[in-house]
Amino acid sequence: MVIGTVALFWFGQWGWGILAILVTIIAWITVFFNEKMLIAQWFLRKERMDKAEVWLNKIKNYEKELVSAQHGYYHMLLGLIESQRAPLQSEKFFKKALQMGLHMDHNVALAKLSLAGIAMAKRNKREAEKLLAEAKKADKNKLLEEQIKMMKSQMGMMDKQQFRYSR
Repeated sequence: MVIGTVALFWFGQWGWGILAILVTIIAWITVFFNEKMLIAQWFLRKERMDKAEVWLNKIKNYEKELVSAQHGYYHMLLGLIESQRAPLQSEKFFKKALQMGLHMDHNVALAKLSLAGIAMAKRNKREAEKLLAEAKKADKNKLLEEQIKMMKSQMGMMDKQQFRYSR
């Protein structure tokens, strides 16, 4: 497709060449990124969890349908959806996503931040602090800085409550 696009430009067919560039980009995206995952991510950004889940459920066998680099992201999306329904049940998805590998640092930070929240809900402060530190380290672009601060303050409040109950 790239060679055909170059040939169109070479022979002066600019309109068809621009159209061919667009078609080539769309073909490239659908080869490397599963369209069902892209649509599910779009619905997640729109906070339409039900529709995102429908699109993720259309992926019947993720090991065959997705490129191996997408396996971790598939589990992360499932974890994000499950965290809205039953936060403690989403832990397995986030752990599997980290195990399978996430290539972008902010996604690693998001998974670890979510796991820290689950550990905090389970009253496992040591694990939550460790995961928060790892999330902060992975968040190089400071995209989750506000959420990390908020979770640290919630942990501080949790300490005060435990101190009150221990008296």
